[in-house]
Amino acid sequence: MPDQKPISHNTLCLLLLLSIFANVGLVSSKSTIEPCSNSDSCNALLGYTLYTDLKVSEVASLFQVDPIAILTANAIDISYPDVENHILPSQLFVKIPIACSCVDGIRKSVSTKYKTRPSDTLSSIADSIYSGLVSADQIGEANSVTDPSVLDVGQTLVVPLPCTCFNGTDNALPAIYLSYVVRPVDTLTGIAARYLTTITDLMNVNAMGGTAIKAGDILAVPLPACASNFPRYSSDYGLIVPNGSYAITASHCVQCSCGPGNLKLYCMPASLAVSCSSMQCRNSNLMLGNVTVQQTGGGCNVTSCSYGGYVNGSIITSLSTYLQPRCPGGQQFPTLIDPPTSVVRESMFAPSPSPSSQSDGAGTTPKSSVVPTTTGSLPGFPPASSPIGSTSHACSLRKSLATSPFALVLLLFVKFLLSMSL
Repeated sequence: MPDQKPISHNTLCLLLLLSIFANVGLVSSKSTIEPCSNSDSCNALLGYTLYTDLKVSEVASLFQVDPIAILTANAIDISYPDVENHILPSQLFVKIPIACSCVDGIRKSVSTKYKTRPSDTLSSIADSIYSGLVSADQIGEANSVTDPSVLDVGQTLVVPLPCTCFNGTDNALPAIYLSYVVRPVDTLTGIAARYLTTITDLMNVNAMGGTAIKAGDILAVPLPACASNFPRYSSDYGLIVPNGSYAITASHCVQCSCGPGNLKLYCMPASLAVSCSSMQCRNSNLMLGNVTVQQTGGGCNVTSCSYGGYVNGSIITSLSTYLQPRCPGGQQFPTLIDPPTSVVRESMFAPSPSPSSQSDGAGTTPKSSVVPTTTGSLPGFPPASSPIGSTSHACSLRKSLATSPFALVLLLFVKFLLSMSL
């Protein structure tokens, strides 16, 4: 039997390193999954980082959503001329409002379609264009792609995106959930601080056994919100607005805001309104959003004209009168920001802070004509800050290193080579 050629020490080290890197590369990112069993949908948010400079309308086209909805979800002033064609800078982090459905027993959004371009691959679409919100394997599975290296130019792909509903609550308070892709420098503590929640809450919502997170993980982050109580037959049933932002509804005729200072939804005529049904409350001269107050010996009489949903092309209003101990002050609105033109260094690597954390809680009336002042405010209950976690029905999925067949074969091969060298 011929002598076996000894394997050099450097070769063995190289093989061991390859084995380690193979294990690391085969670990898939963790994503929170919410099981479901009905056909209901909810409003949710995606945390999206622009891969290049894009117009607002181009970002909207990527997700098939209303450009104005993106602007209002991020409290960006929509009164600027031609704001839908404003160019947003690369690496800007924005929240994308989406409808979260129940598909194949889990919550996800399947309304996004992408038309392939030359040089596109499933990996580039997933990792770059959609900033890691979806994996190449998920896109391939959703579209029955047998050969991921062959994509026809102009091919339309369904892009399944992560989302959660959890009944629109967090610790029994209204909430909307943001699907957030973890960045290399993120920590659970930092994410909790930026979004005004606790580590415990994030761990409970995402069914985490520890605080460790890694780049590429997708977390469900609960954001305090103002919930509507519109009838089920209204087209905007289930509308929920994150604290510190706005939403446009009723065919761009009505604008609703949330906060600061309370979680009571406040709606009024939108500046974009062109041809809208009547917004005056019946048997009253009050218009939608108007509030009158009158101090009496027994307290303060408050009369308000509120929004009740959009039904068959008509704006539903309701007039209510009630007595409360003190008269409310003027309505406070979330602060609007100018359409972004650049990205500060910090926001390139960290999630956008909750809009409500940018003010002292008092709030100011925006300078824009988008939100005019009113004569009174509607009372509400205080916002949820630092919630204590409550157990959810989420589950986390992660491939184990030890269960990867390729990694096992490679390790056995290295052990065989080691035995041969002895």
